[in-house]
Amino acid sequence: MGRLLLLFVVVPAVELALLIELGSRIGTPATLGIIVATGVIGASLARRQGLDVLRRLQQETDAGRLPADPIADGAFLLVAGALLVTPGVLTDAVGFLCLVPAFRNLVKRVVRGRFERAVAEGRVEMHVATDAWHEPREEKVVQGVVRDRQPTADKPKGPED
Repeated sequence: MGRLLLLFVVVPAVELALLIELGSRIGTPATLGIIVATGVIGASLARRQGLDVLRRLQQETDAGRLPADPIADGAFLLVAGALLVTPGVLTDAVGFLCLVPAFRNLVKRVVRGRFERAVAEGRVEMHVATDAWHEPREEKVVQGVVRDRQPTADKPKGPED
């Protein structure tokens, strides 16, 4: 409950206070210009990086590897895009941080380390399930010769003819 309160009440209140303060210092038109500019620039950067992530995702899947890194980057870019089109100074700062690859890599390392510790301590269990559809199958090749079978007068037609 505390995190939801922080997310839906405290963060918007801080954003509103920052926008009011910014507006009182530089004026309403300049503040609105900053809001629009960060939204447009952020959406453009997120789109450009998103296309790069899609390319990397395709390369990883084509190579038969799990595209975990591009998927994580895509999630960051989705969050960045949402934060950058949301009016606010704090959300814009976090949104732009999500566009920085070094920041994303740092967060991914921290999350991976916490997850590995949780698994090692037994707080998280992992189960991998497989099924026959995804197991490697042995290919069978049948070679032969196809002949045009013409019925002969002395041989009656059968169901295979």
